[in-house]
Amino acid sequence: MGNPGAEYENTRHNVGFWFVDYLAHKFQFADFSRSGPCLCTEGCHGDLKLLLMKPILYMNRSGLALTGLWRQRLFLTENLLVCYDDLALPAGKIRLRGRGTAGGHKGMASILEALGTEQCARLRFGVGNEYIPPDRSQFVLEPFAREEEDAVLDRFEDAAAAVLAALTEGIEKAMGRYNG
Repeated sequence: MGNPGAEYENTRHNVGFWFVDYLAHKFQFADFSRSGPCLCTEGCHGDLKLLLMKPILYMNRSGLALTGLWRQRLFLTENLLVCYDDLALPAGKIRLRGRGTAGGHKGMASILEALGTEQCARLRFGVGNEYIPPDRSQFVLEPFAREEEDAVLDRFEDAAAAVLAALTEGIEKAMGRYNG
């Protein structure tokens, strides 16, 4: 998940988009193209057929974008893995979960509402630091400090391995290996 538009491109809230772009490049998928309320690319990595998508609606409307894509391309929710920022984790931490609440993240709340279940795998990227101001929404819409951005980007290779492990070995095994 992330927010569309140049003004949000380099903010903490767009780490999910950064990671999906990283995967598309790593797997040598075609450029993203519009598919309803999303930008999508797809391809194969080994035996996996993957669809990578970025909602072009704002973060708190991500569920509407997912529903719109779902109408065009049927997929099973058990094959969905949502990638997004998490203020509760320090920059550079990643955390896989197979299900759960939104934890205060409005974009994830939108997706869970659209799906009608908390059974949704997710990969959270820490974007927090020791000082989080009272206005959390403004904080996530700001750029990282250089060392925080480096800490996040340095975890993308591990995060890619975690995604592949979740898809091939199951979320529980991947959580045991990559959450820590």
